[in-house]
Amino acid sequence: MHIRDAVEADLAAIVAIYNSTIACQAVTADLSPVTVESRLHWFHTHSSDKRPLWVVDAEGEVAGWLGFQSFYYGRPAYDAAAELSIYVSPAYRRQGIGQALLKQAIARSSAFNIKTLLGFIFAHNHPSLRLFEQFGFQQWGYLPGVAEFEAVPRDLVIVGLQFNDH
Repeated sequence: MHIRDAVEADLAAIVAIYNSTIACQAVTADLSPVTVESRLHWFHTHSSDKRPLWVVDAEGEVAGWLGFQSFYYGRPAYDAAAELSIYVSPAYRRQGIGQALLKQAIARSSAFNIKTLLGFIFAHNHPSLRLFEQFGFQQWGYLPGVAEFEAVPRDLVIVGLQFNDH
């Protein structure tokens, strides 16, 4: 297994992994599956030198992915901050893929001129909260009831990590 930049040929697998999380209502705020076509623009907003999109390649199969998203896109004062999204294929969960992706994101942030990493995680998504906490992320915000799934309000936790050595 190794981490590499995603290519457009990976997009179907990236979308499939993303869509696999929708039904559990704990990972994403999308309520219905997305299409490859609908994610093309999003895919092309990533760049290997500033806001990469990485996949974990497990013998030719995409096992998971991590994307850097600009925080508050279009506002230059926020260029040194990025939001992370991590998704792992159901067949590869609990095998350290999320840890490997997050470890690499932290290690390479300075190469992308990123001083602040953010995560937006539902409060009931305990595995993701634990993952980010393991790497030193702290809770920076709590938004009660901002999402709703089948009339059930859900809270959102904002976690962050800042680098002072950049």
